[in-house]
Amino acid sequence: MIEADLPDYQIDDADPARVRLAGEWALDTALQVADKLRQIPDTVRAIDASGISRIDSAGVLQLRRFASRRGLAMEDIDFREDHRALVCTIEDVADDRPPRKRDYGFLAALARLGQRMEEIGRNIVLLVGFTGENLSKLLRLARQPRRFRLTATVAQMEQVGLDAVPLVILLSYLVGAVIAFLGSTVLRDFGAEIFVVELVSIAFLREFAVLMTAIVLAGRTASAFTAQIGAMKSREEIDAIRTLGLDPIDLLVIPRVLALLVMLPLLTFIAMMAGLAGGVTVGAFDLGIPPQMYLARMHETMEVRHFLVGMSKAPVFALVIALIGCLEGLKVRGTAQSVGERTTSSVVQTISLVIILDALAALWFMNMDW
Repeated sequence: MIEADLPDYQIDDADPARVRLAGEWALDTALQVADKLRQIPDTVRAIDASGISRIDSAGVLQLRRFASRRGLAMEDIDFREDHRALVCTIEDVADDRPPRKRDYGFLAALARLGQRMEEIGRNIVLLVGFTGENLSKLLRLARQPRRFRLTATVAQMEQVGLDAVPLVILLSYLVGAVIAFLGSTVLRDFGAEIFVVELVSIAFLREFAVLMTAIVLAGRTASAFTAQIGAMKSREEIDAIRTLGLDPIDLLVIPRVLALLVMLPLLTFIAMMAGLAGGVTVGAFDLGIPPQMYLARMHETMEVRHFLVGMSKAPVFALVIALIGCLEGLKVRGTAQSVGERTTSSVVQTISLVIILDALAALWFMNMDW
């Protein structure tokens, strides 16, 4: 095996700022090249590489990095004519971009926030358009009653209403009892335990009954609507419905909307009664307020407007839950992953929007002194 000429350098006697390179500057001598470059004095401002017998891309890159560290340009290095083609090629593909600054995640978080806000805006526009489409078809249904799907509507009423009654009663009863316990704990210090009656009654008639019922149905019913319609979309059943000349809105969406519009107010009324029963139970067993006395005070102090305020929110929440659940189902792309993503999005959107609307309604009714 022929030993390669080792790389070397020599300071020009006529010009101490100029160095002459010699030997083979290639990949197999890269370590020796690095050692020689480190030995070159800092006073060198020009390089004569015409004495290099053999050079490859590794040698050119090492010279290029050396020149960059010393503040020299590639024009300050004199190459042989037969080496210039390689040097020019390396220059063309060299990456002179500045090093990327360290990212602390702020810009990425800001970008995600902007994308999320844009997505929320698109969802609002889609929901408004979908609401308008359903309202127009409900008006058409009033003019053409033969389009009404009675069997589908009754079946949905059973699923979203009757099947949810035990859960709504249990949760409302327990929350009513908890509110009575907390109220009595605070009011006992002032000797005003009797005002627990007003606390539980007003809280449940105005806010808690309709809000809890809507949240339960948002998690239970909206997700079911999205999963059912999304599964049909992924299996191309909705395309088959259109092929048969039927309207998917009339067949799938309107029965669910009507069922929820009927059942959510009824479930809200049941939740009100269950919550009040929880308050009566705590009053009887913990506060020493007999049920007759509890009901008599509630009859004396409660006004019908509290009941009407709570019931007025139920149809709005029902419309929001049904429309978002059906809309997210129609957005499914056709994969099982898409069904899961849309179901999650449906629950998050409905619960968030229900709470936002309830807060706005509470502020409005308070300012109107209702």
